[in-house]
Parts: sequence; C-alpha cells; structure tokens
Amino acid sequence: MATWDMFLDAALASLAARKLLFHTQVIALEPQPPVPETFMGPGSWDRATVEFRLESASQQEWLSEDGEESLSVPEDDMNRKLILFSGNDYMCLSSHPAVREAAAKAVQQYGMGPRGSPLISGYTTYHKMVEESLAELKKTEDCILCPTGFSANLAVMTALGSISSLLSVGRKPAEDERVAIFSDALNHASIIDGIRLVERQKEGIVFVYKHCDMSHLDFLLSSCSMGKKIVITDSLFSMDGDFAPLPELVKLRKKHGFLLVVDDAHGTLVCGDNGGGVPEMFACQNEIDISIGTLSKAVGCLGGFISCSNRWKRLIVSRGRTFIFSTALPVPIVASVHAAIYVSNEERWRRSVIWGHVQYFASLTKIDIKSHVISIVVGSEDAVLKASRHLLRSGYLVTPIRPPFVPPNSCRLRITLSVAHSLDDIKRLVDALTPWLPAKHACMLSGE
Repeated sequence: MATWDMFLDAALASLAARKLLFHTQVIALEPQPPVPETFMGPGSWDRATVEFRLESASQQEWLSEDGEESLSVPEDDMNRKLILFSGNDYMCLSSHPAVREAAAKAVQQYGMGPRGSPLISGYTTYHKMVEESLAELKKTEDCILCPTGFSANLAVMTALGSISSLLSVGRKPAEDERVAIFSDALNHASIIDGIRLVERQKEGIVFVYKHCDMSHLDFLLSSCSMGKKIVITDSLFSMDGDFAPLPELVKLRKKHGFLLVVDDAHGTLVCGDNGGGVPEMFACQNEIDISIGTLSKAVGCLGGFISCSNRWKRLIVSRGRTFIFSTALPVPIVASVHAAIYVSNEERWRRSVIWGHVQYFASLTKIDIKSHVISIVVGSEDAVLKASRHLLRSGYLVTPIRPPFVPPNSCRLRITLSVAHSLDDIKRLVDALTPWLPAKHACMLSGE
C-alpha cells in the first residue's frame, strides 16, 4: 500500500502547512470504572431486551393497516407480552447490570457533560479510554469515537474524498486526480450518502459493483486508470444476512493496491472468537485499512467508531465534517460502552449462544442461513404486511421491511437472533413462519 501511504503523507503535509491539522485535547476527568460484575449465563436483565408490551394504539393500528375492522383484537390480547425478533441488541448488553452501573455512576459524578465537539471541549479521559479499548478489539493503532455509525461513515468518506482536493493545490481536482470509490450494490445508506457527498464535491467518481461479485469488481478495478482506488463494503449486510467475501477482497487488494474500508456494524462483538468482528472471523484484520462500526447494536449503547492507523486518524479528525461539527458522546454513554466491551470479553458464552441459535434456526427450517440476521423474502408489500400481522397475533414482533429499505417486490421479514431468545421462542417463531418459508422448507415442517 505504498501508493496510498504517499497520498496520505502528502495530504497531511498540506494540512500541516496551512495549520489545519487538528487533534483532540483531552479534558482530564478521573475515571474510576468499577470492575464490572460478570455472569456465567443469561439473567433476567437479558430477557428484558426482547420481552415487552406494545402500546395498544400502536398494535391496533398495525393490525388494522389493511382497513378491516375485523382485525381488532380483545384488550387482553393487546396487553400480553410480545417477543421481539427485530432488534439489533444481539448480545443483550443494553440492560446488563454492569452497563447500567457504569452509566449511573458516571452521570452522578459528571452529569451529561462536559458538552462540546471533540475538538473543543467534549473529548475526555473516558473517550480516550474507550477508543483504546476499541482499537485493541479491532487490532488497529487508534480509533475515533463518533456520535453515530451513520456519522462515522460520512466522516470517513468525506475525509477520503478531501485527499484529491488537498493534492490539487487550491483548484478542483481533474477527473483522473479524484478518488475512485468502488461500492457494493447493497451497502448501507450511510455509505451511499457519504459517497454522494464526495461526488457532489467533485472529489470522487463512484463505481458500483454487483453484490459480493468479485469478478465484476476485478473487472471494474482493471478497467479504471485512476490512481486513488478505494473499495468500501459492509461486512455483514443488514437486509440479507450474508457476509462480504473478505478473503477474496484481500486478494484483490494485493493485486490492485486499493484502500480497503469495511463497515462492521453488524459483526462487531458477535463475530470472531474475541468479538473483533467479521474481519477477525475471516482472519484478515491486518488487511483492513479502515474499519467502521457502531456502538448501538451488539454493544447495546449509542455511537459509532472508526478504527484505523494514527495517520488516518489525523486526517479524519481534521477533515471528517460529521466528526468535527458534532457534539461528542455524553460521558455516561461512553462509560457504559467501556463496561459493555469489558463484559463482552469476559462473558464469551454470549457469542456461543447466538451462534447456537443460528444453527438451531437453520436445523428447523433447513435454510442455509449465514448469520444472526435472517432474511425471509416474501414479495409484495401487501404480502409482507399480512405476514407481519400474523406474527404479531402469534406473539412476535417482526417488523416488515419495505421500500425504500429494499427494492419493490422484494419485501421481507428481517429476523434477528439474540442471546435472550430461548430455543422455545425460536421453535414457536418458526412454526408461525411456516406459510412464508420457501415452499420446500415449509413442506418439510408440515410433514407433507
């Protein structure tokens, strides 16, 4: 990656010459995080993440979306507890006693402050401590905390795009001087929006390759004469539940010398022996140049992060607008993140439970699912709404996924598995799903 090292060094030198190379100033607090209590198995706090009651008005509106009054249900049924199969709290850390205690102690000591952007007054000892923990988890030199995963993706893309402007000496970069961004067709909206910003600034040109199609990507890369090539992909695609072929991407990286950026939003803490995510699962952490993630899914808290080298951090901190112009995460949130990461490392059984659930769901349905995110494609909007209402009456909340989240006529039930689900939950859900499972699997389940 010598070429990208050269581009990055030149961009940093340009910023330094104009005195625009920024860095965070640490507001010194005195974190005294307790050693969190950990457990050998699930507790009642885990169950609380998937078992709840839906407000009666909301439930009735959902059940009556097709306008048929006959769909109304008795009040007793409205008050029953539902099982959530659409959440992103895969590890069920949001309600863990250690996470609660960390947030409560921090808020008692510091309130929600200090409040400010990271480059002014919002970056504290707590933020630095969590960045170090995430960098260790992802096996990178450094890390940047962001308000959300969405803002993390925007910060990365705008910072990468800025390289072409920084190297074109005060003029709009010529077409061959811009960055060439190669994006998977099913990448997350935050990646797409970040790319659009780069395009609008006339700092990059985008090439979309067919979903996980490495032959198509290889062809596009080989056909592109631009020098600054970037490939960005989700690691685990949130609407399909399949993995990006990271080993093949690594091979292409060696062939073409592109910068490899991976959004590991749905893999962090769940995948890999240590929770390092999909790159760890595929044993290629050292081949990922920039890794993006979220703290609002398996971590169970709020925020986003960017794991990278010290030098890439200097560029993103100086040019990533959604990082620069956003208020930093509140200290209690950051303290809870630190506790959640600790618990994930100590309670490794949580990952085993999730992957056991994946295998159990696959064994019941005979569907070759790949992950804890399961996509059952139903078809039309009417069909998926009918399916979701049936599941709601059966006691399960599975939100129907419709356009614009997915293309027309590919509406689906997006099912997510978590530590808190029991085998009985999964068995009864599969029974309720039978009419919408692929025909051959539904026949197997019904014994026909």
